[in-house]
Amino acid sequence: MEPAQFVAARIRRLADPRPALAVGTGLWVAATVVVLAVGGDLREDSLPVCVAGILVGLLGTALFLIQRRAARRGSRGAQRGLD
Repeated sequence: MEPAQFVAARIRRLADPRPALAVGTGLWVAATVVVLAVGGDLREDSLPVCVAGILVGLLGTALFLIQRRAARRGSRGAQRGLD
């Protein structure tokens, strides 16, 4: 593999949002489990934040998938480069 192709492949891999979305949402799920296990005052204050983090992660994943489908379909308003 030529150096330019190697660099292009590395950039594509680092620019992929799927791992960040999966890890971020997974961490919010883990935080929610910890908050539910600990309970007490922490539950009242932190549980809504954890649920909001999960919802934002799922929303981001859904938006990415919708944009990627539109890009593959060839829609005019779709983002470019979402293979």
